[in-house]
Parts: sequence; C-alpha cells; structure tokens
Amino acid sequence: MADYLLGLDAGNTVIKAALFDAADGRELAVVAQDGHASLPAPGHVERDLGELWANAITVISACITKAGIDPINIRAIGCAGHGNGLYALDRAGQPLIGIQSLDTRAVDLVGEWEAEKLGARTYPICRQGPWSAQTPTLLAWVKRHRPDLYGQIGTVLLCKDFVVGQLTGARVSETTDMSGCGLISVPGRAYDAGLLEHYGLMDARPMLPDLLESADIAGHITPNVAAATGLKAGTPVIAGLFDVVASALGSGVSETGQASIIAGSWGINQVVLDQPIDQPPVFMQSSFDRTRWLAIESSATSAANLEWLVHQFMADVPGDRFGLASELVSTVQASDDTPIYHPFLYGAQQNGRARAGFYGIGGWHGRAHMLRALFEGVVFEHARHIDVLRRAGAQISSATLSGGGSRSSIWPQIFADVLDVPVTVARSRETGALGAAIAAGAGVGLFADYAAGTKAMTAPARHYDPQSHNAPHYAARRQIYTELAQAMTPLWAKMGHS
Repeated sequence: MADYLLGLDAGNTVIKAALFDAADGRELAVVAQDGHASLPAPGHVERDLGELWANAITVISACITKAGIDPINIRAIGCAGHGNGLYALDRAGQPLIGIQSLDTRAVDLVGEWEAEKLGARTYPICRQGPWSAQTPTLLAWVKRHRPDLYGQIGTVLLCKDFVVGQLTGARVSETTDMSGCGLISVPGRAYDAGLLEHYGLMDARPMLPDLLESADIAGHITPNVAAATGLKAGTPVIAGLFDVVASALGSGVSETGQASIIAGSWGINQVVLDQPIDQPPVFMQSSFDRTRWLAIESSATSAANLEWLVHQFMADVPGDRFGLASELVSTVQASDDTPIYHPFLYGAQQNGRARAGFYGIGGWHGRAHMLRALFEGVVFEHARHIDVLRRAGAQISSATLSGGGSRSSIWPQIFADVLDVPVTVARSRETGALGAAIAAGAGVGLFADYAAGTKAMTAPARHYDPQSHNAPHYAARRQIYTELAQAMTPLWAKMGHS
C-alpha cells in the first residue's frame, strides 16, 4: 500500500491542501480556497480566523475526495504558513484577531524604535531589527493602541500555528517561524527574556506557545476534525514550517550554500548556512532544520504587484490573465525606453512609507510595456536583496525559483539575466505544501532527514542560463531604479498615510 503525505500551505489569502505520494513526490491532488482580507483602516490588513479554518476544512476534504485515496494511508500532515503578522487567541483559546504580514499599521512605532536604535539591541539576540509587520512589533502596537485587546490575548501564534492548533488542539509553535519573526534567540533557539524586554513585552512571555522543532509531532487529528474533513483521527501532525523554509525544501533546496528565491506575495531571497550570520544588515535569519539556518532577505515587493495589476486592470480579460501577462511581456524587447517601476504597493523593507510608481511613461507605451516594467522592477528589488546577502558573505552561484512568478514563461529568464546566475524552476508548483509534506515525512521516519526527502520528492522542471549580453542593459536600468527610489524618499514621507 502506498504512503501519502498531506501538505497544507496557508498564505496571506489562499490556503491550499496537496496530497503527495511519499515515494516520488507525485502530486495526487491540489485544492485551493481564496480568503478575504479586510482593511479596517489605512495600513491595516486583517483576516477572519473563522473563515481561515472553514477554508482549511474545505480544502482538506476536497483534496481527499479529488485524490480518491483512503485517508488511512496518509502517514502524516505538515502545514506551512506565512510568517510574521499576529494570530492571537483569547484566554479561552478562541480566535481573537488575525493580522497579516502585509500590515503596515506599526510604521510610526518602527520609526520611534529606529530613532532609539532598538535594532542595535535586538539584532545580536534574534538577528533581526524591528519592522512594521513583525510579530513582536505588532504585539507592541496592540499593547500601546489597543490595550483592551491586548488584555484579552491568551496565546500569540503565527498563521500555520493557528491551523495546526485547530487540527490537533495543541497550542504550539516551532523554531522556523519564531526565529523568522524575531521572537527567539539565534542560535540559542529559545525565547529570551532580554529580547522581550527590549520590545517592551516582558508581560507577554505567558502568551508565547510551547516551542518545538519543525518536524516534531505537535499532535494528532482530533475526532471532530476527522468528521469534518475525512481525515483519519489520530493522524500525526507535525509542528510545521515558516512557508519560506517549506518552499525552499519543496523546490529541492536542502544543501548548505543552495539559494532559494520565491516570487510570491513576498519576495524571498534566502541561502542555507551552517551557522547564522553575526552582523547586520541581513533582514532576518530563520532555522532551517535542527542544526542549520537560512539567511533571508525579503519584502512584500514581488508577484503581489502582478496580482494587483491583473485584478485591477485586466479583470475584464477572459481566460488565463496571468499567462497573457507573460505573453505580453515577451512581445516587448529589453529596452532603455521601457518605463521603470517601483514594486512598493505595501511599502519597502527599508522604508514602510515607500509606494509603488511607474516612471518615464510615454504616450507610445501600452499594456505590454507597463507589464514589462513591473516584471523588471520586481526582479530589481530581488536583486537588491541578493546583493545584501552577498555583501554579508553568502556565496550564491545558482538559485532555485518558486512561487507564482516561477510559473511565467519569461520572468525566470529576467531573474537569471539580472542576477547573473543560473536559475532552475522546480517541478512542483506547490512548493510550500510539498516542503511541509517532506518535513512531515521526516517527522514520522519515512525519510532520514530533509535531504533524503528532497531527493525522493523533488525534481527540476526548467533551467535558465543568464544571457550575458543583457547584463549592461539591466545594470544601467537598476541604477536608474535605485536613484529614483532615493529621489522619492523625501516625497513619500510627505504623502500622508498611517
């Protein structure tokens, strides 16, 4: 009888369930359900946790039905989820608030902390400075501005922790997510009282859940969940993974020195290291497995830009609008005349007040030119992050690309040309769910470790070598991109938003 692994991937809006054959990573079924974000105030991005759980039940049940397998053969379940944000339960364990990682309400608090040089005190402990959607930053914002809400918080979780808790009844988190959100010491892999004191959150220690490693068993499917989903009661559920770690695994990255680039709602640029980097300015560092680490440069500046443009300006176009966008880009050659685009719809990593913009539009430019500018602008911001990793000492000679941007017929080639490294696109489109499934397989002993899991369950699909003749062109355009951002910085500060 075959062994199957179920992977869940809970993003900022969409949650997916995917079933895989543990022998070869063959995808049996995938089901996705889109959720809704609410915007109760400028810069506030929240979600209904009841809807998130209802959507999780829907996709799990539909995935089992679609695959046509006996759920008794599902050996284990892994869940990945977007990092940071704030998913809080009240003291009775009921959903209280879900703040997404696209939220910028705390930008003024971050400004205060920057003036106080708080990052110089937190970075040596957690290898991360404060930023607006970071979990402890949001918790401190709630404490200051919503003390009534703060007083109700019983447990602070991350997105996938909420789903794991609903599946099993356990209130736990694990080291990839908690290191990624700056709430544990690196490399100590434990909560740190001094760190909480720096954030002004000493009283929040009782709110933090028990801390596991990713592949540890968090609990088992409860009878009620089994009845609602079709899963077998008692099926093991691992603690899960920060989705960037899961996507690295699911794209085949498991060896030290390998790079993973994710072009999704967030632009993730990461490399596996034996030891964490000691000095700033690397944005964050997360645990990777039980001993190794990921150095991560990221911001909400990637394929979410294309989603926005397609939904807002191509909603009336029939068929595959994202595929059409790539086709349109392929009709426009790389040119100095193409407009420049800043992909800062949700702010920039180094400036929460930054905003998106097209520059240099002429009357002869059409939809294809605007899309080409967007594709390039997203890659330029990825390249800025890669440069930070390289300056910190990371050696990056090749990269694996995953996320929605990897599905494009032309975007991976632009990545290869701008970064000047070979780029491989993974076979699986559902790398987050697959990575969670690989970790689940390791957790129940189907694989000796993550490397054995990736060898069994992942494979490359496409490969792109950099076209060296394009390097001078993109270097010149990146310089203009950078100078425009510098020129806009004081103007963004004058444009009123919370």
